[in-house]
Amino acid sequence: MNTQSDRPMNSREHPATSRPPAESTPLPGGLPDQYLTPEDLTTMFKVPLETVYQWRRKRTGPPGFRIGKYIRYDPAAVRAWVETQTTLTDAA
Repeated sequence: MNTQSDRPMNSREHPATSRPPAESTPLPGGLPDQYLTPEDLTTMFKVPLETVYQWRRKRTGPPGFRIGKYIRYDPAAVRAWVETQTTLTDAA
């Protein structure tokens, strides 16, 4: 009989390599201390994912950058963009 304890552990099961996900520390303004994904922006602003991609194509949203094939956003840049949007809204 082959039980789980009879087989060797692989690297994904090894206690030394299995760590809980790192908790992000909030920055001032409540943004996480990590780069944001387009999905994070959809959650933050409650807009469809396609809207975030349109912002990027039209250069009207927060500035993003590529890491390989992935788009990421700096939380500080997103915060600055939100502040400019707030300023523009208040001026109108």
